[in-house]
Amino acid sequence: MPNTEQLEHSMPVAPVKLLTDKSALPLAEKVNSHLVDFRRNLNNSVKNDPAFHGYMEDNYLMEVACPRFGTGEGKAILNDSIRGKDIFILIDVCNHSITYTMNGFRNHMSPDDHYQDLKRIISAVNGKAHRINVIMPFLYEGRQHKRNGRESLDCAYAIKELMDMGVSNFITFDAHDPRVQNSVPIKGFDNFTPPYQFIRALLRMEKNLIIDKEHTIVISPDEGALDRAVYFANVLGVDTGMFYKRRDYSTMVGGKNPIVAHEFLGDNIDGKDVIVIDDMISSGGSMIDTARQLKKMNAKRVFVCCTFGLFTDGLSAFDDAYEKCYIDRIVTTNLCYQPPELKDKPYYIEADMSKFIASIIDFMNHDASMANIYTPTDKIHQILAKYNNREVNALDI
Repeated sequence: MPNTEQLEHSMPVAPVKLLTDKSALPLAEKVNSHLVDFRRNLNNSVKNDPAFHGYMEDNYLMEVACPRFGTGEGKAILNDSIRGKDIFILIDVCNHSITYTMNGFRNHMSPDDHYQDLKRIISAVNGKAHRINVIMPFLYEGRQHKRNGRESLDCAYAIKELMDMGVSNFITFDAHDPRVQNSVPIKGFDNFTPPYQFIRALLRMEKNLIIDKEHTIVISPDEGALDRAVYFANVLGVDTGMFYKRRDYSTMVGGKNPIVAHEFLGDNIDGKDVIVIDDMISSGGSMIDTARQLKKMNAKRVFVCCTFGLFTDGLSAFDDAYEKCYIDRIVTTNLCYQPPELKDKPYYIEADMSKFIASIIDFMNHDASMANIYTPTDKIHQILAKYNNREVNALDI
Protein backbone atom coordinates (compact mmCIF):
# COMPACT_ATOMS: atom_id res chain seq x y z
CA MET A 1 0.00 0.00 0.00
CA PRO A 2 1.56 3.34 -1.04
CA ASN A 3 2.53 6.17 1.33
CA THR A 4 0.15 5.62 4.23
CA GLU A 5 1.48 8.76 5.95
CA GLN A 6 -1.10 10.74 3.98
CA LEU A 7 -3.88 8.68 5.55
CA GLU A 8 -2.45 8.94 9.06
CA HIS A 9 -2.89 12.72 9.00
CA SER A 10 -6.26 12.99 7.25
CA MET A 11 -9.87 12.30 8.07
CA PRO A 12 -12.33 10.19 6.06
CA VAL A 13 -15.09 11.82 4.07
CA ALA A 14 -17.63 9.49 5.71
CA PRO A 15 -17.81 5.87 6.89
CA VAL A 16 -16.96 3.66 3.92
CA LYS A 17 -19.19 0.92 2.50
CA LEU A 18 -18.39 -1.42 -0.37
CA LEU A 19 -21.41 -2.61 -2.37
CA THR A 20 -21.50 -5.32 -5.01
CA ASP A 21 -23.84 -7.75 -6.66
CA LYS A 22 -23.02 -11.30 -7.72
CA SER A 23 -21.03 -10.12 -10.74
CA ALA A 24 -17.99 -9.03 -8.71
CA LEU A 25 -18.52 -10.79 -5.38
CA PRO A 26 -15.28 -12.89 -5.33
CA LEU A 27 -13.15 -9.82 -6.08
CA ALA A 28 -15.11 -7.67 -3.62
CA GLU A 29 -14.51 -10.19 -0.82
CA LYS A 30 -10.76 -9.95 -1.37
CA VAL A 31 -10.91 -6.15 -1.51
CA ASN A 32 -12.88 -6.08 1.74
CA SER A 33 -10.31 -8.30 3.46
CA HIS A 34 -7.47 -5.95 2.50
CA LEU A 35 -9.47 -2.89 3.51
CA VAL A 36 -10.11 -4.36 6.98
CA ASP A 37 -6.37 -5.05 7.38
CA PHE A 38 -5.44 -1.54 6.21
CA ARG A 39 -7.71 0.13 8.75
CA ARG A 40 -6.56 -2.10 11.60
CA ASN A 41 -2.88 -1.44 10.96
CA LEU A 42 -3.14 2.26 10.14
CA ASN A 43 -1.82 4.59 12.84
CA ASN A 44 -4.62 7.14 12.59
CA SER A 45 -5.98 8.79 15.74
CA VAL A 46 -9.48 9.23 14.34
CA LYS A 47 -10.18 5.50 14.27
CA ASN A 48 -10.65 5.58 18.07
CA ASP A 49 -12.64 8.81 18.05
CA PRO A 50 -16.37 8.26 18.78
CA ALA A 51 -17.15 10.93 16.20
CA PHE A 52 -15.77 8.59 13.53
CA HIS A 53 -17.68 5.48 14.47
CA GLY A 54 -17.45 2.98 11.64
CA TYR A 55 -13.93 3.88 10.60
CA MET A 56 -12.53 0.53 11.72
CA GLU A 57 -14.91 -2.37 11.10
CA ASP A 58 -14.69 -6.14 10.71
CA ASN A 59 -16.58 -5.92 7.43
CA TYR A 60 -17.20 -3.13 4.93
CA LEU A 61 -18.87 -5.30 2.30
CA MET A 62 -22.58 -5.52 1.57
CA GLU A 63 -23.96 -7.70 -1.20
CA VAL A 64 -26.89 -6.13 -3.03
CA ALA A 65 -29.62 -8.47 -4.24
CA CYS A 66 -30.85 -7.92 -7.81
CA PRO A 67 -33.72 -10.41 -8.24
CA ARG A 68 -35.77 -10.78 -11.42
CA PHE A 69 -39.46 -11.11 -12.03
CA GLY A 70 -40.73 -13.83 -14.36
CA THR A 71 -40.82 -11.33 -17.21
CA GLY A 72 -37.10 -10.65 -16.81
CA GLU A 73 -37.57 -7.25 -15.17
CA GLY A 74 -35.39 -6.61 -12.15
CA LYS A 75 -34.91 -4.51 -9.04
CA ALA A 76 -32.17 -3.83 -6.49
CA ILE A 77 -32.62 -4.54 -2.77
CA LEU A 78 -30.29 -3.19 -0.07
CA ASN A 79 -29.80 -5.53 2.88
CA ASP A 80 -28.49 -2.94 5.35
CA SER A 81 -28.49 0.79 6.03
CA ILE A 82 -26.20 2.91 3.87
CA ARG A 83 -27.34 6.30 5.15
CA GLY A 84 -24.48 8.78 5.42
CA LYS A 85 -21.93 6.32 4.00
CA ASP A 86 -19.25 6.87 1.37
CA ILE A 87 -20.45 4.21 -1.05
CA PHE A 88 -18.19 2.33 -3.47
CA ILE A 89 -20.12 0.14 -5.93
CA LEU A 90 -18.00 -2.57 -7.57
CA ILE A 91 -19.44 -4.23 -10.67
CA ASP A 92 -18.15 -6.56 -13.40
CA VAL A 93 -20.09 -5.99 -16.60
CA CYS A 94 -18.27 -8.88 -18.31
CA ASN A 95 -19.44 -11.66 -15.99
CA HIS A 96 -21.42 -13.87 -18.38
CA SER A 97 -21.64 -16.78 -15.92
CA ILE A 98 -24.66 -15.32 -14.08
CA THR A 99 -28.06 -16.39 -15.39
CA TYR A 100 -31.69 -15.41 -14.86
CA THR A 101 -35.03 -16.84 -16.00
CA MET A 102 -37.32 -14.97 -18.34
CA ASN A 103 -40.58 -16.52 -19.52
CA GLY A 104 -39.21 -19.96 -18.66
CA PHE A 105 -35.98 -19.48 -20.60
CA ARG A 106 -32.55 -19.23 -18.97
CA ASN A 107 -30.56 -16.24 -20.13
CA HIS A 108 -26.93 -15.37 -19.43
CA MET A 109 -26.46 -11.80 -18.25
CA SER A 110 -24.93 -9.49 -20.84
CA PRO A 111 -23.02 -6.25 -20.20
CA ASP A 112 -26.29 -4.43 -20.85
CA ASP A 113 -27.99 -6.43 -18.08
CA HIS A 114 -25.20 -5.67 -15.61
CA TYR A 115 -25.29 -1.99 -16.51
CA GLN A 116 -29.02 -1.85 -15.83
CA ASP A 117 -28.46 -3.54 -12.44
CA LEU A 118 -25.83 -0.93 -11.63
CA LYS A 119 -28.36 1.82 -12.29
CA ARG A 120 -30.86 0.00 -10.06
CA ILE A 121 -28.29 -0.11 -7.24
CA ILE A 122 -27.54 3.60 -7.66
CA SER A 123 -31.26 4.32 -7.60
CA ALA A 124 -31.66 2.36 -4.34
CA VAL A 125 -28.69 4.18 -2.77
CA ASN A 126 -29.39 7.69 -4.03
CA GLY A 127 -30.66 10.25 -1.56
CA LYS A 128 -29.38 8.26 1.41
CA ALA A 129 -25.62 7.88 0.91
CA HIS A 130 -23.16 10.69 1.59
CA ARG A 131 -21.36 10.05 -1.72
CA ILE A 132 -21.56 7.47 -4.51
CA ASN A 133 -18.46 6.13 -6.26
CA VAL A 134 -18.58 3.50 -9.01
CA ILE A 135 -15.72 1.05 -9.60
CA MET A 136 -16.22 -0.51 -13.03
CA PRO A 137 -12.93 -2.26 -13.93
CA PHE A 138 -13.96 -3.05 -17.52
CA LEU A 139 -15.44 0.14 -18.90
CA TYR A 140 -18.94 -0.58 -20.19
CA GLU A 141 -19.10 -0.05 -23.97
CA GLY A 142 -15.49 1.15 -23.80
CA ARG A 143 -14.79 -0.25 -27.25
CA GLN A 144 -17.54 1.95 -28.70
CA HIS A 145 -15.74 5.10 -27.55
CA LYS A 146 -15.93 7.14 -30.73
CA ARG A 147 -18.46 7.73 -33.49
CA ASN A 148 -17.80 6.80 -37.11
CA GLY A 149 -20.64 7.92 -39.32
CA ARG A 150 -24.18 7.08 -38.21
CA GLU A 151 -23.31 5.25 -34.98
CA SER A 152 -24.22 5.50 -31.34
CA LEU A 153 -21.71 6.84 -28.84
CA ASP A 154 -22.50 4.37 -26.09
CA CYS A 155 -19.58 4.71 -23.66
CA ALA A 156 -19.67 8.49 -23.32
CA TYR A 157 -23.44 8.45 -22.94
CA ALA A 158 -23.31 5.76 -20.23
CA ILE A 159 -20.75 7.70 -18.18
CA LYS A 160 -22.79 10.89 -18.46
CA GLU A 161 -25.94 9.01 -17.49
CA LEU A 162 -24.32 7.65 -14.32
CA MET A 163 -23.02 11.08 -13.33
CA ASP A 164 -26.49 12.55 -13.88
CA MET A 165 -27.83 9.90 -11.49
CA GLY A 166 -25.61 11.26 -8.70
CA VAL A 167 -22.30 9.42 -9.04
CA SER A 168 -19.41 11.60 -7.82
CA ASN A 169 -16.40 9.52 -8.89
CA PHE A 170 -15.98 6.91 -11.60
CA ILE A 171 -13.05 4.48 -11.34
CA THR A 172 -12.02 2.19 -14.18
CA PHE A 173 -8.93 0.31 -15.37
CA ASP A 174 -7.05 0.50 -18.64
CA ALA A 175 -9.87 2.17 -20.55
CA HIS A 176 -9.73 1.44 -24.26
CA ASP A 177 -9.71 5.20 -24.77
CA PRO A 178 -9.76 7.28 -21.57
CA ARG A 179 -10.73 10.38 -23.57
CA VAL A 180 -14.36 9.35 -23.10
CA GLN A 181 -14.09 11.19 -19.78
CA ASN A 182 -14.50 14.36 -21.83
CA SER A 183 -18.23 13.64 -21.71
CA VAL A 184 -18.16 14.60 -18.00
CA PRO A 185 -15.35 17.19 -17.77
CA ILE A 186 -16.25 18.48 -14.30
CA LYS A 187 -16.77 15.08 -12.67
CA GLY A 188 -14.28 12.63 -11.15
CA PHE A 189 -12.95 10.03 -13.59
CA ASP A 190 -9.91 7.88 -12.68
CA ASN A 191 -8.30 5.42 -15.08
CA PHE A 192 -5.72 3.11 -13.48
CA THR A 193 -3.31 0.66 -15.11
CA PRO A 194 -1.72 -2.51 -13.66
CA PRO A 195 1.97 -2.52 -14.77
CA TYR A 196 3.22 -3.17 -11.23
CA GLN A 197 0.88 -6.14 -10.79
CA PHE A 198 1.94 -7.50 -14.20
CA ILE A 199 5.65 -7.51 -13.48
CA ARG A 200 5.17 -8.76 -9.93
CA ALA A 201 3.04 -11.70 -11.06
CA LEU A 202 5.43 -12.56 -13.90
CA LEU A 203 8.54 -12.44 -11.72
CA ARG A 204 6.89 -14.63 -9.10
CA MET A 205 6.44 -17.42 -11.63
CA GLU A 206 9.56 -16.96 -13.77
CA LYS A 207 12.73 -17.23 -11.71
CA ASN A 208 15.29 -16.96 -14.53
CA LEU A 209 14.39 -13.74 -16.31
CA ILE A 210 17.05 -11.11 -16.95
CA ILE A 211 15.43 -7.70 -17.30
CA ASP A 212 17.80 -5.56 -19.36
CA LYS A 213 18.20 -4.33 -22.95
CA GLU A 214 20.26 -7.33 -24.02
CA HIS A 215 17.77 -9.96 -22.86
CA THR A 216 14.26 -8.44 -22.82
CA ILE A 217 12.04 -6.30 -25.06
CA VAL A 218 8.49 -4.99 -24.65
CA ILE A 219 6.20 -5.20 -27.70
CA SER A 220 2.92 -3.48 -28.52
CA PRO A 221 0.69 -5.76 -30.64
CA ASP A 222 -0.78 -2.73 -32.44
CA GLU A 223 -0.54 1.05 -32.56
CA GLY A 224 -3.32 1.44 -29.98
CA ALA A 225 -1.28 -0.16 -27.19
CA LEU A 226 1.95 1.72 -27.93
CA ASP A 227 1.66 4.13 -24.98
CA ARG A 228 1.36 1.21 -22.55
CA ALA A 229 4.36 -0.54 -24.09
CA VAL A 230 6.52 2.60 -24.07
CA TYR A 231 5.81 3.27 -20.39
CA PHE A 232 6.39 -0.37 -19.42
CA ALA A 233 9.64 -0.55 -21.40
CA ASN A 234 10.97 2.70 -19.93
CA VAL A 235 10.24 1.57 -16.38
CA LEU A 236 11.92 -1.79 -16.99
CA GLY A 237 14.84 -0.13 -18.78
CA VAL A 238 14.47 -2.14 -22.00
CA ASP A 239 13.74 -1.46 -25.68
CA THR A 240 10.29 -1.41 -27.21
CA GLY A 241 8.75 -2.35 -30.55
CA MET A 242 5.37 -2.40 -32.26
CA PHE A 243 3.33 -4.42 -34.71
CA TYR A 244 1.32 -2.51 -37.27
CA LYS A 245 -1.95 -4.13 -38.33
CA ARG A 246 -2.17 -3.81 -42.11
CA ARG A 247 -5.83 -4.06 -43.03
CA ASP A 248 -7.75 -4.53 -46.25
CA TYR A 249 -10.00 -1.47 -46.28
CA SER A 250 -11.71 -2.55 -49.50
CA THR A 251 -13.69 -5.33 -47.80
CA MET A 252 -15.68 -5.88 -44.60
CA VAL A 253 -15.78 -9.14 -42.60
CA GLY A 254 -17.99 -9.27 -39.52
CA GLY A 255 -18.33 -5.50 -39.53
CA LYS A 256 -14.55 -4.92 -39.57
CA ASN A 257 -11.82 -4.56 -42.15
CA PRO A 258 -9.81 -7.83 -42.08
CA ILE A 259 -6.15 -7.81 -41.02
CA VAL A 260 -3.90 -8.75 -43.93
CA ALA A 261 -0.62 -8.90 -42.01
CA HIS A 262 1.19 -7.80 -38.87
CA GLU A 263 4.21 -5.68 -39.77
CA PHE A 264 6.92 -5.38 -37.10
CA LEU A 265 8.59 -2.06 -36.31
CA GLY A 266 11.47 -2.27 -33.86
CA ASP A 267 14.90 -3.59 -32.99
CA ASN A 268 16.21 -7.14 -33.37
CA ILE A 269 14.50 -9.60 -31.00
CA ASP A 270 16.67 -12.63 -31.80
CA GLY A 271 17.13 -14.66 -28.60
CA LYS A 272 15.31 -12.15 -26.38
CA ASP A 273 12.42 -12.66 -23.99
CA VAL A 274 9.44 -10.69 -25.28
CA ILE A 275 6.71 -9.12 -23.13
CA VAL A 276 3.61 -8.29 -25.18
CA ILE A 277 1.36 -5.79 -23.40
CA ASP A 278 -2.21 -4.75 -24.26
CA ASP A 279 -5.47 -3.80 -22.58
CA MET A 280 -7.45 -6.94 -23.42
CA ILE A 281 -7.59 -10.35 -25.02
CA SER A 282 -10.96 -10.64 -26.74
CA SER A 283 -11.09 -13.59 -29.13
CA GLY A 284 -7.29 -13.72 -29.08
CA GLY A 285 -6.69 -14.22 -32.78
CA SER A 286 -4.50 -11.12 -33.18
CA MET A 287 -2.50 -11.91 -30.05
CA ILE A 288 -1.79 -15.49 -31.14
CA ASP A 289 -0.77 -14.30 -34.60
CA THR A 290 1.57 -11.74 -33.00
CA ALA A 291 3.13 -14.44 -30.80
CA ARG A 292 3.52 -16.75 -33.80
CA GLN A 293 5.42 -14.10 -35.75
CA LEU A 294 7.62 -13.30 -32.75
CA LYS A 295 8.66 -16.94 -32.50
CA LYS A 296 9.37 -16.96 -36.24
CA MET A 297 11.69 -14.02 -35.56
CA ASN A 298 13.50 -16.27 -33.07
CA ALA A 299 12.16 -14.77 -29.84
CA LYS A 300 13.30 -16.85 -26.88
CA ARG A 301 10.02 -16.69 -24.90
CA VAL A 302 6.79 -14.76 -25.34
CA PHE A 303 4.93 -13.46 -22.28
CA VAL A 304 1.53 -11.87 -22.89
CA CYS A 305 0.30 -9.31 -20.32
CA CYS A 306 -3.27 -8.08 -20.74
CA THR A 307 -5.49 -6.33 -18.21
CA PHE A 308 -8.65 -8.15 -19.24
CA GLY A 309 -8.72 -11.78 -20.35
CA LEU A 310 -12.14 -12.07 -22.00
CA PHE A 311 -11.44 -15.16 -24.17
CA THR A 312 -14.72 -14.71 -26.05
CA ASP A 313 -14.01 -17.69 -28.34
CA GLY A 314 -12.88 -20.01 -25.55
CA LEU A 315 -9.43 -21.29 -24.64
CA SER A 316 -8.82 -23.99 -27.25
CA ALA A 317 -6.86 -21.65 -29.55
CA PHE A 318 -4.59 -20.68 -26.66
CA ASP A 319 -4.13 -24.31 -25.67
CA ASP A 320 -2.99 -25.01 -29.22
CA ALA A 321 -0.70 -21.94 -29.25
CA TYR A 322 0.90 -23.10 -25.99
CA GLU A 323 1.44 -26.63 -27.30
CA LYS A 324 3.11 -25.17 -30.40
CA CYS A 325 5.29 -22.96 -28.14
CA TYR A 326 4.00 -19.69 -29.61
CA ILE A 327 3.05 -18.42 -26.14
CA ASP A 328 4.90 -19.26 -22.93
CA ARG A 329 2.82 -17.36 -20.36
CA ILE A 330 -0.38 -15.31 -20.31
CA VAL A 331 -0.83 -12.82 -17.48
CA THR A 332 -4.25 -11.23 -16.93
CA THR A 333 -5.85 -9.58 -13.92
CA ASN A 334 -8.83 -10.76 -11.87
CA LEU A 335 -10.68 -7.52 -12.66
CA CYS A 336 -13.19 -9.38 -14.81
CA TYR A 337 -14.75 -12.84 -14.72
CA GLN A 338 -12.30 -15.71 -15.17
CA PRO A 339 -13.63 -19.09 -16.33
CA PRO A 340 -12.73 -21.76 -13.75
CA GLU A 341 -10.84 -23.80 -16.35
CA LEU A 342 -8.56 -20.82 -17.11
CA LYS A 343 -6.87 -20.99 -13.71
CA ASP A 344 -5.89 -24.62 -14.33
CA LYS A 345 -4.00 -23.85 -17.54
CA PRO A 346 -0.22 -24.30 -17.27
CA TYR A 347 0.41 -21.07 -19.15
CA TYR A 348 -1.88 -18.84 -17.08
CA ILE A 349 -0.79 -16.37 -14.37
CA GLU A 350 -3.25 -14.24 -12.41
CA ALA A 351 -2.30 -10.70 -11.41
CA ASP A 352 -4.35 -10.02 -8.29
CA MET A 353 -5.74 -6.47 -8.21
CA SER A 354 -7.72 -6.67 -4.96
CA LYS A 355 -5.10 -4.96 -2.78
CA PHE A 356 -4.73 -2.20 -5.36
CA ILE A 357 -8.49 -1.57 -5.39
CA ALA A 358 -8.55 -1.50 -1.58
CA SER A 359 -5.80 1.15 -1.65
CA ILE A 360 -7.81 3.22 -4.14
CA ILE A 361 -10.89 3.05 -1.91
CA ASP A 362 -8.92 3.95 1.22
CA PHE A 363 -7.18 6.95 -0.35
CA MET A 364 -10.34 8.20 -2.03
CA ASN A 365 -12.33 7.85 1.19
CA HIS A 366 -9.77 10.19 2.83
CA ASP A 367 -9.75 12.58 -0.15
CA ALA A 368 -5.97 11.98 -0.24
CA SER A 369 -3.74 12.46 -3.27
CA MET A 370 -3.81 9.55 -5.71
CA ALA A 371 -0.42 10.40 -7.24
CA ASN A 372 1.43 7.47 -5.68
CA ILE A 373 -1.24 5.05 -6.88
CA TYR A 374 -1.24 6.43 -10.41
CA THR A 375 2.53 6.15 -10.91
CA PRO A 376 4.02 2.95 -9.43
CA THR A 377 7.42 3.54 -11.08
CA ASP A 378 9.38 3.50 -7.82
CA LYS A 379 7.70 0.29 -6.67
CA ILE A 380 8.55 -1.42 -9.96
CA HIS A 381 12.17 -0.29 -9.67
CA GLN A 382 12.37 -1.66 -6.12
CA ILE A 383 10.99 -5.07 -7.03
CA LEU A 384 13.23 -5.28 -10.10
CA ALA A 385 16.32 -4.46 -8.05
CA LYS A 386 15.50 -7.19 -5.55
CA TYR A 387 14.71 -9.68 -8.29
CA ASN A 388 17.90 -8.98 -10.25
CA ASN A 389 19.94 -9.34 -7.05
CA ARG A 390 18.10 -12.63 -6.39
CA GLU A 391 17.32 -11.59 -2.83
CA VAL A 392 15.56 -14.21 -0.70
CA ASN A 393 11.79 -13.68 -0.58
CA ALA A 394 12.24 -10.62 -2.80
CA LEU A 395 8.72 -10.92 -4.15
CA ASP A 396 6.93 -11.46 -0.85
CA ILE A 397 6.16 -7.75 -0.60
